Amino acid sequence: MNKGKGNIQWWKNAVVYQIYPRSFKDSNGDGIGDIKGIISKLDYLQDLGINVIWICPVYKSPNVDNGYDISDYHDIQSDFGTFNDMTTLISSAHEHGIRIVMDMVINHTSDQHPWFLEAKKSKDNPKHDYYLWVDPPADGSLPNNWQSHFSGPAWKYEESCGQYYMHIFSSGQPDLNWENEEVRREVKDILRFWLDKGIDGFRLDTINFISKVPGYPSVPGAKGLVRGSQFYMNGPKVHDYLQEIYRDVFSRYDIMTVGETPNVTPETAKQYVSEDRGELNMLFQFEHVNIDQGKINKWDIKPWSIKDLKSILSKWQSSLGEEGWNSIYLSNHDQARSVSRFGNDDRYLKESAKMLCTMDMTLRGTPYVYQGEELGMTNVKFPDISYYRDVQSINLYNELKANGVSDHDIMEKIYYRGRDNARTPMQWDASENAGFTSGTPWIDVNPNYTSINTEAEKNDPDSVLNYYKAMIAFRKAHPVIVDGSFKEYFPDSDRIFAYVRENDSEMLFVILNFSATKFALQIPEEIDMENAEVAMSNTGRTSFEGRVLDLRPYEAVVFLKRK
Repeated sequence: MNKGKGNIQWWKNAVVYQIYPRSFKDSNGDGIGDIKGIISKLDYLQDLGINVIWICPVYKSPNVDNGYDISDYHDIQSDFGTFNDMTTLISSAHEHGIRIVMDMVINHTSDQHPWFLEAKKSKDNPKHDYYLWVDPPADGSLPNNWQSHFSGPAWKYEESCGQYYMHIFSSGQPDLNWENEEVRREVKDILRFWLDKGIDGFRLDTINFISKVPGYPSVPGAKGLVRGSQFYMNGPKVHDYLQEIYRDVFSRYDIMTVGETPNVTPETAKQYVSEDRGELNMLFQFEHVNIDQGKINKWDIKPWSIKDLKSILSKWQSSLGEEGWNSIYLSNHDQARSVSRFGNDDRYLKESAKMLCTMDMTLRGTPYVYQGEELGMTNVKFPDISYYRDVQSINLYNELKANGVSDHDIMEKIYYRGRDNARTPMQWDASENAGFTSGTPWIDVNPNYTSINTEAEKNDPDSVLNYYKAMIAFRKAHPVIVDGSFKEYFPDSDRIFAYVRENDSEMLFVILNFSATKFALQIPEEIDMENAEVAMSNTGRTSFEGRVLDLRPYEAVVFLKRK
């Protein structure tokens, strides 16, 4: 398979497609997507043009958090198939020229993992120190005021050993003790196991959570439970641990590694991804997808502007351009649908979905396409909480309901932000259940599947799907997108995101209208447009004269000038 152009690492030339297996394609009619379902769609993915698949967890799990609570790292959850199915997927994907990146969760395990089942038996058990335990405070209070990311305290009392254990996420996801050398040895063995099976890398879940500040101090001055992120994100030994993993495991394979790292800045990100550091290839930062999030928690919604969004994106483009590498994404299994959030999923669905695609495929970094994003799949508004499956949304509902908040106000938060927006089944065709399953789907299909689906879009030359194919092919054909410089224009505009990508042989001038209004744009004189051509357009624009561009709502134009 392609190792990259010249000395460019292959993952810089990649376009990654993220699969949430439970919702992608069901092969046996049980209503749950599975590995054989993924195998059946490899031709579709190859035709789309992607060359890496990131697969969310398929390991054995009680599914408290849909697979992000792993009870056996060496086997496959029966809902998804068998270990042999996984082996077949790896080899079949490689035959299609597609690499496989697996999601790996090593900040915590399931509370059903054999390590934890042993650890909770007593303080003297050899596995007890695999996790983070605290004796009950003398005053009967919790060990500290940290709030779990899934509501409630980040601690649970375990009767059998008379201690609290830490769980930054659900109580079914106890945090591992990375201070313990045996834990690190076990983790490295797990990573080697899968790499030796032929996979091509890892997406490392919440990897900057693995080092906690000793003593687990409470957040000072806080009333009630609050996120204690300053004490467990980017902790004191996180880089020591990652460099150890790189030295002992990652450096020995030709792979791609991407870390999920909330609460990083461009400067702290460099510590994770600068090539001379020996840690990770790239990371997922959250600044742009947190742009509409209040200070207290993720469910608080605040207004945001295009100017603010592009300021964040440009900052990361410039700051992490030469010393590291960006992951380019707008949505994933934990985020709302990109066209509903950053575009216009009503009157201008097609135009805005294509505009966002143009941006993703022309910024500097490795682009990630979340399943269904290439169709323009949207958020969903189910009638009530009974339709929802995500533990985070359900916990929020129960907590707010108990505090007297109305159903309407709670559901508005879930409609806007809930993770199930991204987890409704992939919309393959207009048949029952969108062609996802012949049975009853584990979560209902978005009702708009009759018009937004692959079958309808593959034969429509003006579809979002076919535009994605064209933009992915365009990206592959122009190395300037990988190795070119980045310079933004019109930084003060609250409608236009425009930038130049340039290397010694080509110049791209990208113009993105993030608004539903038409207006005339004066192209700056310093941009040499002589002999420039319209290389890509989401409105059918094919030519251009002069230096004033009459932009249509959500229009995207890419000008190409060869030197």
